[in-house]
Amino acid sequence: MNFFIADTHFFHQDLLGPNDFAPRLFDSVNAMNSALIAAWNARVDDNDVVYHLGDIAMNPENVPTDADVLAILTRLNGRIAFIKGNHDYNSLFKYLRRLDPGWHGQPKFSFHAVGTIIKDDHTQFIMTHYPLLLGITKQTLNLHGHIHHSMIPIAENINVGVDAPERAWLPAEVPWGSPLKASEIHELFQKKQETLKK
Repeated sequence: MNFFIADTHFFHQDLLGPNDFAPRLFDSVNAMNSALIAAWNARVDDNDVVYHLGDIAMNPENVPTDADVLAILTRLNGRIAFIKGNHDYNSLFKYLRRLDPGWHGQPKFSFHAVGTIIKDDHTQFIMTHYPLLLGITKQTLNLHGHIHHSMIPIAENINVGVDAPERAWLPAEVPWGSPLKASEIHELFQKKQETLKK
């Protein structure tokens, strides 16, 4: 199964507490990191692929080491396809590629500098970190992150970030920080369409 997430921002101290940008209501980065790991592993199993649409952790000034980031990522179930965000950096991707823990004889991690596309239920998912303005489309959605607790007022743009306001349309049993299933992406698109028509 495929899952989708963005803007985990592991180790990002400045996001803790109530704020309008990316409210993370935790007392410490360790508590936030633990909640993200638990939410991920509760949904994702070893055979799944998670598309991480950028901003794994905060930039090098705030992350203790690349090894600390790798230690978090090796605790996450499934394979991970990374799309580079504005707080990701080439040296981290090179480090992760070099020390990839592996997955059944294959790499656990794959990397995309700008984005990638998959098809699900006759719909293209164009996955990027930054939201795209696609114009008039049919059966094409842009999954993105970057804007945290903000929403592009276009139904085809679905923010999959952990702080995304679109997540309020999901059932209550989807905990904060959970990667989203493809079926939930389609559900969010329908609800966003309906909301924007009102």
